[in-house]
Amino acid sequence: MGDVLTGFHTVWEFDTDSVLIRFERGIRTPKLLQVLGERRIPYEALASVELAPGKRGTVVLRAVPRPGADPLMDVAGGQLKESTDPYRLVLPEQRDALAEYYADEIRAALGPDAADPAQRPLVAAPAPPRSFKAYDGKASFDGRSVAFRWFWTGASSAKWKAGDQRFAVEELSGVEWRSPEVAGGYLRLVPRGGEEQPPGQADQDPAAVVFGMGYGLLHESLPFGAAVLEAVRAATPSAPAARVPAARPDPGGIADRIRHLGALHDAGLLTDDEFSAKKAQLLAEL
Repeated sequence: MGDVLTGFHTVWEFDTDSVLIRFERGIRTPKLLQVLGERRIPYEALASVELAPGKRGTVVLRAVPRPGADPLMDVAGGQLKESTDPYRLVLPEQRDALAEYYADEIRAALGPDAADPAQRPLVAAPAPPRSFKAYDGKASFDGRSVAFRWFWTGASSAKWKAGDQRFAVEELSGVEWRSPEVAGGYLRLVPRGGEEQPPGQADQDPAAVVFGMGYGLLHESLPFGAAVLEAVRAATPSAPAARVPAARPDPGGIADRIRHLGALHDAGLLTDDEFSAKKAQLLAEL
């Protein structure tokens, strides 16, 4: 498409295979969006696009990501307020016809699997290293492991007894996040093969940090959780594929996989050697 659509605090730049969403920096722009800066969203990552009337003479264009395509939205789990939704573009109502045009253009560009969950991340999460202060400890992530260092002023006796914690991404299967904007917010790491923990006991779980007034802020803890989840999924072995007759690989699919590898490399989750080796393997399939 090659066009630009400018809304309040947000700009969408359309390309042939993706939309670049840029967020303005300013006191009226939510801090989460300022931290994200910009995000490139492949049309392959979208399930649909919606257009609806907004508040006070506006219209809202919203892209809907496929489950599994964006680690940030998967961690958020529907808990974001409208003002902090990075897939939402608010426009003056006079631009309703233009918004409808772009909504139709995006719908026409959606992939054949738009109705299905994505089998791999298609949108890059905020890159590590990342850290934030929770109420009971400091959480840090260097791209390979997550560390929790407890604060004597907030950590429970159970956490002090367990000691400071470190989890390699290979040991994890997921991330649970409850927004700091509601009571009982927390970030919990889910160990691979571990038992599910009750949501109300994060203060006793050494694999979790709890939020509180001024701690675990949205623009800090959510990008942190997304970066961890992306690394966990990259380190998760794929299930064995069923035997099928050999077929010539789809060049477009291989190009998508190379782009995804590039995103992981840019995020620091693949070394230069690992990226070069994996890219060579994919090119050899052509």
